[in-house]
Amino acid sequence: MHSRNKAFVLRMSMQSLVVLALVLDFLVPCPGMTAPPSEPDDDAFDIESYDLTSETEWENLDINVYEDSYNYNDLDQESEVDEAPDISPLAKQSPTQHYEEEVTLPPAPFNLDFKGPGLFGPETALGMPTCLLCVCIGGSVYCDDMGLHQIPPLPKDTRHLYCRFNNIRHVKNTDFINLDKLKSIDLTGNQISGMDEDVFQSLPQLQELLLADNNLQMMPELPITMKRIDLRNNRLSSQGVHSEGFKDMSQLEFLYLSNNNLDYIPTPLPLSLKVLHLQNNKIQFLHEDTFCNLNDLNFIRRNLEDIRLDGNPLNINLFAKAYVCLPRIPIGNN
Repeated sequence: MHSRNKAFVLRMSMQSLVVLALVLDFLVPCPGMTAPPSEPDDDAFDIESYDLTSETEWENLDINVYEDSYNYNDLDQESEVDEAPDISPLAKQSPTQHYEEEVTLPPAPFNLDFKGPGLFGPETALGMPTCLLCVCIGGSVYCDDMGLHQIPPLPKDTRHLYCRFNNIRHVKNTDFINLDKLKSIDLTGNQISGMDEDVFQSLPQLQELLLADNNLQMMPELPITMKRIDLRNNRLSSQGVHSEGFKDMSQLEFLYLSNNNLDYIPTPLPLSLKVLHLQNNKIQFLHEDTFCNLNDLNFIRRNLEDIRLDGNPLNINLFAKAYVCLPRIPIGNN
């Protein structure tokens, strides 16, 4: 590249010298200044015939003289830029900037020392609030299908407990201490075979107890505030139900005792009762005063409209006097 540029500059410089010589020749005055200038010899100054390409002239030409008067660095730089390949758009972008990745740290763990009121309740003996194990919403605690083997410690403001489909086998009288607001307990679908006798006696507002699909043989004592009792699909016998256990429950409306081993109806039944399901037991006999009052022939049990006795070894046609005071005849085998 340098030899080509030097030849180009040399050729241009020589042509400039020729032109300069012609100009000076015309400007030199003739002797005496009186005679008109002599006409130049066309042949002598014919640019086309002015040959500088002979080998002798090229060899005697001092190129260094022209190199000193011209800066080849600028020409080289310009030539290199012109012949450089096209730069891709990505290469023309600014240098890659290094960014520090922003990392979001996980939230701080719950304060296990929390003892005030609120969603998570008081600290428990397990060292963590109950609602970290269960779901607590507005006084309701949901612990369904969690593989629990015991009732978890509950927040003091618990009103409804749903602890269905777990592996609980025994319910202790310490499981519901200081739960004055508890109204309903649902332990359906566990493996409960035993309960402490006074396990529910410390609950002044308990109204619903659902213990269906367990292995209970005895029913624990219940507070008189009960409205709904569900003991279906257990192993209850008549000896496992306390005598007159439902007598004082003046608010009891729903009593479900189907699919057990009862051989008689647990009487007396409160007047508030609306639904009594006893199907699929071992009941064979009905007393005349099971539902009615033999001392008051005008007595009518108006609320009890749904009695199920089907699936028992009992012919309801044989005990007509037992339900003459009922608004509807029980459903059973004829």
